[in-house]
Amino acid sequence: MNMNTYDYILFDLDGTLTDPGLGITNSVMYALKKFNIEVPDRADLFKFIGPPLKGSFEEFYHFTPDQSELAVGYYREYFRKQGMLENSVYDGIPEMLDHLKASGKKLIVATSKPEAFTLEILRHFKLYDYFDFVAGATMDDTRNKKADIIRYALESCNITDKSSVIMIGDRKHDIIGAQENGLDSIGVLFGYGDRQELTDAGATFIAATPAEIEKLLL
Repeated sequence: MNMNTYDYILFDLDGTLTDPGLGITNSVMYALKKFNIEVPDRADLFKFIGPPLKGSFEEFYHFTPDQSELAVGYYREYFRKQGMLENSVYDGIPEMLDHLKASGKKLIVATSKPEAFTLEILRHFKLYDYFDFVAGATMDDTRNKKADIIRYALESCNITDKSSVIMIGDRKHDIIGAQENGLDSIGVLFGYGDRQELTDAGATFIAATPAEIEKLLL
């Protein structure tokens, strides 16, 4: 396959462009504490990185929809105040974005994180200017599934040729969301999903580093 046919490159944010592990787990711990739930091992909460929050509280802690909504509110309380910047850009990401942009590719963010937080994070870490469009979730959860966010990005950018688009992410949700929109995908191994998860989900390609992503696309 000629990789140069991808003119539009969609990127997940958490676990793909930045490592949000500390901020997200601190925010989840803060929310769970409100329900008198203590988590001794932070690594147990890494599963919250990637999928929509509300569903994660329901799936992992068997919260009711009402409890989950409350938990998301608490989570955002901490996240807004300090969690969003307890975060770092993965090594090699700015260089990779720079090279893709210079080659004429259109770069788009497609994330399940609320759009308002996403914009703040991208600006803070000086990544914002690389992107032609930023598609995130809505605060009221009317748009939070990865497939819906990808669809919103495609529609907003008037992209109709699906063969010219590829989605890059670290979790199965990114890969499945791409498939539901008829897109190819690259699963990355430096985030929070492993090779098994990404392969099982049907990733078109796998990349171990940002340099490998670049090699696949240029």
